[in-house]
Amino acid sequence: MFGAACAGFPSTGETATAGSVFPTRQSVVALLCAVAVAAQEPVAWEPRAVSTVLEAQVELHRRGFSCGPIDGVAGGQTAATLRAFQRAEGLGEAGALDAATREHLRLTAPALKVHMVTAEDFTGLRPLPATWLEKSQAPELAHATLLERLAERHRAGVNFLRRLNPGTDWEALEPGASVTVPAVGPIAFAGRAAQIVIRLEARELEATDADGRVLLHSPVSIARKVEKRPSGELQVIVVVREPNYTFDPAVFPESEEGQALGRRLILPPGPNNPVGRAWIGLNLPGYGIHGTPDPEKVGRTESHGCFRLANWDALALLELVRVGLAVRVEP
Repeated sequence: MFGAACAGFPSTGETATAGSVFPTRQSVVALLCAVAVAAQEPVAWEPRAVSTVLEAQVELHRRGFSCGPIDGVAGGQTAATLRAFQRAEGLGEAGALDAATREHLRLTAPALKVHMVTAEDFTGLRPLPATWLEKSQAPELAHATLLERLAERHRAGVNFLRRLNPGTDWEALEPGASVTVPAVGPIAFAGRAAQIVIRLEARELEATDADGRVLLHSPVSIARKVEKRPSGELQVIVVVREPNYTFDPAVFPESEEGQALGRRLILPPGPNNPVGRAWIGLNLPGYGIHGTPDPEKVGRTESHGCFRLANWDALALLELVRVGLAVRVEP
């Protein structure tokens, strides 16, 4: 049962860049051009330098450098991830897709692919209950829609999938339909994690091997209150896939429902569980690294104390961690 220090709400001091929310006409045109090009890519693929932000985002994800939801927009998180990649490759830290970075970040396969919708894609979809009590009574906190499920599966923003598939009625899709999605797939990690480093000011998490090589980089949400932000040397004490979640009214004084209930509730597992699909507990009571059902908010919103990742990054990190792994939290 997890989540004593975990929850979140928007940071009042942060604003997303305009491009990350409202794509320009040029970015939409570039996106549609990318879709057209991807449809004509040859079966035999020859790696080449990335040529667009979308290609860079997809290839970064393939290599373990997550920039949050793939959206084809050169926003702040993409710049931060490019800096991390450049730092790891000895290319400086410009945070821009310059010529040297394009050459090092070679596209290993087409950036987009066609996903054929199957009956299995609809299995278990159900509306998310509105209240804490109703959530605790649900059999699973599953994806609510096919769009949400495919977006998470392919590391994309839901609005980006809509733009990738103009004219698609997501509510009317049936098995046999096809949609265009980013072509990321599982990450093939070349090594074992020796430690996790979390940088509070940068709001980034990295898992590195014994030689300091970055295996996984991702944006991370941190505690809203400075006094709730742990620092220094910590350690992993438990690793759980598909965890449940303990809703504690004492942690949610702003919740009228919680105060009226006056008791704890156990919420079932699922991608819409407040701690997402993975829980990595730390040797600080109530604290952990975990997933979230709101990947668009990671790195831009703040928690009650825990470190939040997109579900796909939390699951990827799960492949690298083990009980006893060192976690260093830096300012």
